Amino acid sequence: MPDAVAEVRKAVDRLYGHRVMRRRAAEVTSESALRGARASAALAGADWPLEEVRRRSDFGADPEARTVGAALRIAAEAGQLLSIWRHSPLQVLARLHLLAVGDGDPAAGRPRRAGEGAEVLFPQELEPVESVEVEAVDGPPPVLPPAPGAEEVAARLDQLSRLLVARAEGQGVGTPALVVASVVHGELLALRPFGAHNGVIARAAQRIVLIAEGLDPKSICPAEVGLAELGTAAHRRALAGYLAGTPEGMAAWIAYSGRALRLGVRESTAVCEAMQRGMV
Repeated sequence: MPDAVAEVRKAVDRLYGHRVMRRRAAEVTSESALRGARASAALAGADWPLEEVRRRSDFGADPEARTVGAALRIAAEAGQLLSIWRHSPLQVLARLHLLAVGDGDPAAGRPRRAGEGAEVLFPQELEPVESVEVEAVDGPPPVLPPAPGAEEVAARLDQLSRLLVARAEGQGVGTPALVVASVVHGELLALRPFGAHNGVIARAAQRIVLIAEGLDPKSICPAEVGLAELGTAAHRRALAGYLAGTPEGMAAWIAYSGRALRLGVRESTAVCEAMQRGMV
């Protein structure tokens, strides 16, 4: 785990030192949000080309379009919720869900109630991209357990919120940002607190933590891109390790999260290089 933390810190610092960041940081942030939203939607079952996401303005026509629209709305507002996140993470999660489903949904902004289920996390399998090496593993990826019931979800969300607020108040400051972001991401995927869009919300929360913790204050490192590039099979295996709760499983999840973040850094580095060459 220390290696994963150090490698991420080094990669992020290198990106922040890029010449383009001196003059066009806001543009890099905007492009990171767009690419992160596209990747998050792909993991949620709407794998659209980047240029299609960039071109479209109507996102209500079909389920895939609504998923892409949800990811874009969340990405556009997530960075503005930082001050609320520090004292009320659950309020931010409710807001993210409202952004995803719209205020016309009677379940908007509230966790699942007793008897209500959650949609599957990975409705569509994504293969890893050719430029990314993924360790070959025999057999199919593990089947994830069903989402816990509403009572357990409420208790664990409250516990997570208390830990995050305590950290914002100066407690637990020795824990690296990558670890905190990984735990928030993993816990929200484990709980699936809402009926829909849990994956998109969990990834947005991870991004908010990376901003709040100061690792990626300008939000230019789209970890969602890395998660998508690694493929859903690797995602399932890493998440299964987190759900197991063993030291080895947690370490593997954090290392996986670190690799995804470094791939996000690679994506934004390519954006900076294109800007420097005048291609963007």
